[in-house]
Amino acid sequence: MTTVNAVLASTRAELLRLRKWPALWVMTGAWLLLNVMFVYVFNYLSYTTGSTTPRGEGIPKEALLAEMLPAAAPISAVQGLPMFGGAIMMILGALAIGSGYGWGTWKTVFTQGPSRLATTAGSLVALVLAIVAIVALTFVLDLGLSTLVAATESQTIVWPGLGDIAPALGGGVLIASMWMLGGALIGTLAKGPALGVGLGLVWVLAVENLLRGVANLLGGMDVVTDHLPGTAAGSLAGGLGAGGGTDGTPGVFTTLDTASASWLLVAYLVVFAGITAVVVRRRDLA
Repeated sequence: MTTVNAVLASTRAELLRLRKWPALWVMTGAWLLLNVMFVYVFNYLSYTTGSTTPRGEGIPKEALLAEMLPAAAPISAVQGLPMFGGAIMMILGALAIGSGYGWGTWKTVFTQGPSRLATTAGSLVALVLAIVAIVALTFVLDLGLSTLVAATESQTIVWPGLGDIAPALGGGVLIASMWMLGGALIGTLAKGPALGVGLGLVWVLAVENLLRGVANLLGGMDVVTDHLPGTAAGSLAGGLGAGGGTDGTPGVFTTLDTASASWLLVAYLVVFAGITAVVVRRRDLA
């Protein structure tokens, strides 16, 4: 079996496993629920009642409504990915790869199946394809909900153009894939899902924010914090049009321009996948 055929076979096998894996559906459902709650439910309640919500304070009602209309659906689908969605995708990656060590699956596959590199590559490709499906599903859901909001509020429905959809969804896939591969790397290094999930959550939700806080107090730290994975992800989302700042979406920044953020995310993708492959190839299975 050639290397390409081995990778394709491993990808098909991993896709079959992912389709039947409850954790994938739980993680997908959790992300979709967060997206719906923070983009539509809370904002709509603030718009209709005038009450304060996580994003309603200080934002004009017209701006809140505009964020819930179909034209904004592409950005709505990805604006939560730099932080909360990123944490979920990192958990997904850590569980998908780390669980294989806890269950002994990798030991069986590596000794009886294709080469370690082909198996690992197939697993990572399948996970990236799952990310593509999740981001696309998020957009479809947001487009449906935004259309419902527009109809309810008697607003003219303006559909987003392909020039708005493609960059937003492409950026969303890039952001989510980076976090997922980061989780896969941590799960590989930890040789188990629990420690990988814990470390991933601490990094996404705590460590990067602490480092940025330190950078505000100490000069010279900006060169580090401006190139962290979360900064790159947040800057890409901000460059695509997601709201940031004090009253904006958590985890969204304007630190880097869109091109720099995109290339930095690609670099992280390559580094995470490359280190994962090297560790899997050279590690003792015991």
